[in-house]
Amino acid sequence: MRRPKLKKASKRMSCSKRYKIQKKVREHHKKLRKEAKKKGVKKPVKKDLGVPNSAPFKEEVLREAEQRRLQIEEENERKRQAKKVERAQKRKKEKEAAATTESEPDAKKTRVDKTSNRSEKQVTQNKNSKHFLCSQIKKTIDAADVVIEVLDARDPLGCRCPQLEEAVLLSGNKKLLLVLNKIDLVPKENVEAWMECLQKELPVVAFKASTQIQHKTVQAKKSRFKPSNDVLDKSRGAACFGNSCLIEILTSLAAERQSEAALKVGVVGFPNVGKSSLINSLKGMLACNVGTVRGTTKHMQDVHILRNLKVMDSPGIVASLSNPAVSMTLRSLQVEDGHLSKLDAVRTLLKECNSSQIMLQYNVPDFKNSLEFLTQLAKKRGFLQKGGVPNTEQAASTFLDDWTGAKLSYHCKVPGNHSPPTYVSDTVVAKMFSGWDLSRIKAGNEETLKGVKFPNLASSISFHSTGPTAGLLSVAEVSEDQPIAAEQNKDVELEQPHQDSPEAQPLENPQKTSHKEKRVKFQPVPVDISLSTVSTDDAYDFNTDFK
Repeated sequence: MRRPKLKKASKRMSCSKRYKIQKKVREHHKKLRKEAKKKGVKKPVKKDLGVPNSAPFKEEVLREAEQRRLQIEEENERKRQAKKVERAQKRKKEKEAAATTESEPDAKKTRVDKTSNRSEKQVTQNKNSKHFLCSQIKKTIDAADVVIEVLDARDPLGCRCPQLEEAVLLSGNKKLLLVLNKIDLVPKENVEAWMECLQKELPVVAFKASTQIQHKTVQAKKSRFKPSNDVLDKSRGAACFGNSCLIEILTSLAAERQSEAALKVGVVGFPNVGKSSLINSLKGMLACNVGTVRGTTKHMQDVHILRNLKVMDSPGIVASLSNPAVSMTLRSLQVEDGHLSKLDAVRTLLKECNSSQIMLQYNVPDFKNSLEFLTQLAKKRGFLQKGGVPNTEQAASTFLDDWTGAKLSYHCKVPGNHSPPTYVSDTVVAKMFSGWDLSRIKAGNEETLKGVKFPNLASSISFHSTGPTAGLLSVAEVSEDQPIAAEQNKDVELEQPHQDSPEAQPLENPQKTSHKEKRVKFQPVPVDISLSTVSTDDAYDFNTDFK
């Protein structure tokens, strides 16, 4: 605006206007850089023009510049060599200190251990191998004072490992506690029946882990913007039940011990039963990585819950290849490792369920086999490839994630003739129940069952359990070359083949059969195509209409 009695208008402006202009300029430059990056346009590198010919004393200037460059390179090389010498001296001092602190017999013992474990270390270099996983599980059990076996409430009997329980119970100085996780995916009547059945053998704690726990840094950032009256997240995924009861009984057990060291609690179980989610719920933050993909946890991890309580996370128990096909599909890592195809895994699970319940759960029409079911599921979910072809591979992955993750609701009935295993005697049961606050466990379970929102029995899929799953704990039991004992089913129909057919006859020794013998062999059948065999009863006579 031009002011009176002045020749020129003032260039002064308000701060808000100036900041606005600067912001617009920055956004414009950012947009130009983005477009240039998309087009592949790069800034030209500025070329060193050097010393012009017309400059006086050009030769002296070039000579000084070359000398300066050489001096800088020599100085950098000298610093690099000095750092190398310093690191070598530091390593030498550490070795001398370690040699002076340890005694001669200990040194000999460590040498023997190194030579004896050299082959084992070479085997366990791969963290995905069964040898490494078994060694980590055994390490967790040996270091723990209390072992928590996490069971999936949808199939508690199938999540039990007899080899693990026997090893813990026969150790003599360890406690074994069963935690029934994912109870929000099972009807309430079924949970109560399973708890009554399992409490006859070992102490049982009902638990529902939180699936929406975030890292501590994310929580700190969110807490800065929260109002004074914090609103609790009551959503189904964020709610956690049973953690206060579990922490109280563990801390009371740690207080009764005469040792001042923290109580070490090892959490073990098959893959995808919720071991890491349980630890995160106890800690209240994301301490262990979780995921629907089996085998997320690769090694043992220590998590300090309280001053006198430390929890150890472990990888999933390696399932033995002698288990039934259903157990291998739900408890093994064969699908993730590529040893078992996803279509075979889906086919195995569908055979153990009622097809009408699957149709209602996934809202698909009737299907004859697993391939047709996956095709309909892919169309329903929009899993389409180029040309509108249904992506059955992605549909199979989604179906398996529902069964192993915390999403699908299915339940197994308690067997009427269930008897405790041989290694669970009356003395062992009395010893396992001693030392625990049983009244607190009972009150905590009742409180948990009151707070959890259970699904309806009609909306839950009925599933047939095949019993406990055999696991491998020692490295010697693992044999990588052993063939898979799971049933290789053909993708024909969900019904079993007829007994009179040759497909229904069992093999005498399925482990010795080769892949060539399992293939279907087609034999040519002679067909008589002579005119004498052709029936002319329904043949059309052209002479009747066209004369």
